[in-house]
Amino acid sequence: MNTLRITAGLPPMLEALVHKTIGACLAVHRELGPGLAERAYSRACCIELESREMSFEVEKPVSVKYRGTLLCQHRIDLFIDRQVVVEIKSVEQIHPVHVAQVVSYLRLTGTRVGLVVNFNVPVLKQGIRRVVL
Repeated sequence: MNTLRITAGLPPMLEALVHKTIGACLAVHRELGPGLAERAYSRACCIELESREMSFEVEKPVSVKYRGTLLCQHRIDLFIDRQVVVEIKSVEQIHPVHVAQVVSYLRLTGTRVGLVVNFNVPVLKQGIRRVVL
């Protein structure tokens, strides 16, 4: 049986924030191109986000709990304005596990939208995967 899951659209302000975030990533990719380590892209994104006066956190820790017991902490690469999760990759292709990682971060933070951004592509548009809960 096939089920269709329909989600409501994002509020205009959140949609605008997603577009601004993607714009910053596009600027970084235009300047650096593919082939570098994730850390280089993360640092460059921070510079770009700061230049655009966007609020963000780097390597934001999120707690993973089970039945009230802390299991571990994960780190979100970039957390934009406490509303958009960004997972930076520099891989051959985005795999389902990368998307699952962002879904987990969205659930842990209670946010609705995230981006998997793979900088290791010729055209960044091909490397962006949007995830909405």
